[in-house]
Parts: sequence; structure tokens; C-alpha cells
Amino acid sequence: MLDKLKAYKIRYDELQQELVKPEVIADNKKYKKLSQEYTNIQPIVELYEVYNKTVNDIALAEELVKTESDAEMVRLLHEEIYENKAKLEKLNEEAKILLLPVDENDDKNVIMEIRAGAGGEEASLFGMVLFRMYTRFAERNRWRVEVIDMNETELGGIKEVSFLIKGNGAYRKLKFESGVHRVQRVPETESQGRIHTSTATVAVLPEQEDVDIEIDEKDLKIDTYRSSGAGGQHVNKTESAIRITHLPTGIVVSCQDERSQIKNRERAMSVLKSKLYDFYQTQADEEYAKNRRTQVGTGDRSERIRTYNYPQGRLTDHRINYTVYNLEAFLDGDIEDLIDNLIIADQKAKLEQAEA
Repeated sequence: MLDKLKAYKIRYDELQQELVKPEVIADNKKYKKLSQEYTNIQPIVELYEVYNKTVNDIALAEELVKTESDAEMVRLLHEEIYENKAKLEKLNEEAKILLLPVDENDDKNVIMEIRAGAGGEEASLFGMVLFRMYTRFAERNRWRVEVIDMNETELGGIKEVSFLIKGNGAYRKLKFESGVHRVQRVPETESQGRIHTSTATVAVLPEQEDVDIEIDEKDLKIDTYRSSGAGGQHVNKTESAIRITHLPTGIVVSCQDERSQIKNRERAMSVLKSKLYDFYQTQADEEYAKNRRTQVGTGDRSERIRTYNYPQGRLTDHRINYTVYNLEAFLDGDIEDLIDNLIIADQKAKLEQAEA
């Protein structure tokens, strides 16, 4: 273990030297990449320093025991050895988790899509609740939210919405949100107080800013239309909104957030590239397709991952049997604790798989 950790310390020192070179500082793309690597391995290096000191302290104490004649001092040295060996075991477990393969997409921005599922207008209203929840969570993390496309209903719900969350580590925290979210509540229009069950589907995709994908214009069908709000109220009178269909894959992306057709096209093409990157990676590499499914759940859109029960004020994540009774706070974006538990569950599953 010490040798594995030491290799990261050597790399860490190399990066320190690289990051002060003028030619690296001048190359923004390279500097950003190396800075991210430096930040990612810093916790490993910090653990290495503690690990190395603990190993040396044990070795020194064991040497002193051999020559020490005072009984009380020998007792204290044995006690120190015992405590440091226990500490070393704990550090070993921490190191195993830190040394797990890192998802290369973890630090990227996130493209999220929410679609109303079963339940008609109630499902659309729940979709808007989820959109607000993720928006509030982004605000708590000081991330920026940019709506790409939104199809609203007259009652304030959403049939579907796609949006970008910009912030370091956004994908790492939000990648486990993919799947079917189920809500149980009494709709305002329900006169007899019966509980209805509705669903909304969430999809999470890392934004691929630097991906180099060749897209043939002949493979694209591009439609323009007027940006619209709830109930078809036109936001503007020009056809600035863009819908792009990639004919070979059937992937469709839309953007109506920008006033300019050119800007909407640029944003739509960026989203299309991210979707195509994900599609081709999955198609080309079966092993990749297997690995990209999160350990705490497949991430498949057909999988019911969570239930929001309004009458009981209860939230349950079915993948890790996590239940809390603070639904109101959760829907206001206080979802950090669940996300931390999902990350820990994922790490444990990966660790068990690595040791099997």
C-alpha cells in the first residue's frame, strides 16, 4: 500500500513543477487539465504523509522496545505500537477507497432532463417540483443553472425540461439521480382526498466540452420554431428556437432559451455532441457500457429509484434503503445527505467487486 501511495506523491511533486512553467500557464487547456489532476490526487498525498509517518512511528517504537529496560516505558511503547497499528488498519481502508478508479466524468458539468411520466397533469406538476429541487441544490453548491429547453403546461407543470448545471463536481454528485422518481400525494383537484401515484423520469449526462466528434450535416434534420411558454404563449415572434434530429441515431435535442437562433443552434449542437459521445461510447465498448452503470443502481430510466410520499412526509431511496421524514426540506434542495450515502454505497460496492 505504501508503494502505491508513494507513486501518487511522486506524481504530485511532478505536477507542482509543471504548473509553474510559463508554457503550461499559457496553455489554458493543459493548465486546467493538470490542475484538476493535482486537485484530485491531493487527498491521496495527504493520506500518504500520515500513512508514512505512522509506519515510521511503529518501526521506531519496535526498535526501542528491543533495547528498553524500564518496564513502564516498555508498556507505553507497546501501547503506542498497538494504537498506531489500529490507525494503520483504518488508513488502509481509507486508502483502498481513495485508490479506486476515478470516473473521468466526475468533475464535469451536467446535462439533466426531466420528463413527466405516468399520471397526466399531476406528473407534470411533480416534474416541476423536481426541477426546482435540483435548482435549489445547485444554488446551495454555488453552481449555475442554464435552461436549454422547457415545455410547460398551463397549470404550471412541465412535460419535459432539459437544463445544464455548471459547477465543479456536478456530475459526481448528480449521476445517481437517473431513473424513475415516484410521487404519492393528494392532487389539489382531488375532491375525495384520494392519494394518487405519478412518476417523472430523470436522465443525467456529463457535458462533453472538449469532445471531438465529427457530425455530417447530411445526418442532421434542423427545424426552427417560435420559442413558447406555458399554454403556447409566444416569448418572441421570430423562429429562434432550434430542434436538431440526428438521423442515424434518432437522437433529438432542442434549445429555445436564447433569443438568437445562432446561439440556440450552438447550444443544441453542444448538447447533441454530449449525447452522441455517450451513445457511441456505449455502443463501441461493451465493457464501458457495463462499467458506466452506477453500482447503486443501473441508472436505467425504467428503474424506480425513489418515492416521495407527501401524506407521510417521507422520502425513500429504494437502492440503498434510505428513508427520511423531512420531505419538505428535501424538495427544497437539501439532498446532500442522501447523495453522500449514495456515493458511499457506490464506493463500497466497487471495493467489494475489486476484492472479489
